[in-house]
Amino acid sequence: MEGNIVRGAEYLLRGARLLTHPTLRLFVIVPLLVNILIFGSLLGLAFSFLDRSISSWMESLPAWLGFLEWIIWPLLVVVFGLLSGYVFTAVALLIASPFNNLLAEKTEELVTGKPVEALEGPLAALLSVPRAILRELAKLLYYVPMALLVLILSLVPGLNLAAPLLWFLLGAWMMSIQFVDYPVDNHQLGFGEVKVAVARRRLSSLGFGGSVALCAGIPVLNFFVVPAAVVGATLLWCEELR
Repeated sequence: MEGNIVRGAEYLLRGARLLTHPTLRLFVIVPLLVNILIFGSLLGLAFSFLDRSISSWMESLPAWLGFLEWIIWPLLVVVFGLLSGYVFTAVALLIASPFNNLLAEKTEELVTGKPVEALEGPLAALLSVPRAILRELAKLLYYVPMALLVLILSLVPGLNLAAPLLWFLLGAWMMSIQFVDYPVDNHQLGFGEVKVAVARRRLSSLGFGGSVALCAGIPVLNFFVVPAAVVGATLLWCEELR
């Protein structure tokens, strides 16, 4: 397998550093606002559900077991925080995908010094929403069979010991494909080309996708993961995959 895991992971950090560049700053604002709005809504719903569920459950317990509330709350907050982070990332990518394409376009123009014949402005990005949603659905259809396979393996005694690693590798692979798709799509290449490009430098792709997957599950930090990953994936595309 070609590539370098460490260098792949560094693309996310390099992408984060570029977010403040004057050329990209404007194109980061819209995805970032979408991220904050979606995450805030999901977080509010999740903790509202938690509060009602735990309160109802605690009322049904004897008074002497009231101390359990101090154990359960921190545990569920962590679990729901991670789950909300992953769900939030999926929803945010679906809604903000046209603007992510625009951010990838401007990033490539910045690092290569060459124009990219792609969306050409926010209005074109809005008009491309239906096509972007179809592309996101194609990624979902690609992911589901692999996720079902890992789920089945997770239920097999013996093999289930490797389940955490398999889920992480699948998440890393899909995050890499998800974000590399933006610069690839800007060159009017199909989804099949994305898979070929990522597989060509598999280690670098897994390093990048793994770092994105880890950060996507951390509340607040995942506000900035999406735009940083779009920029990082564009750097990966320009330097190794194109």
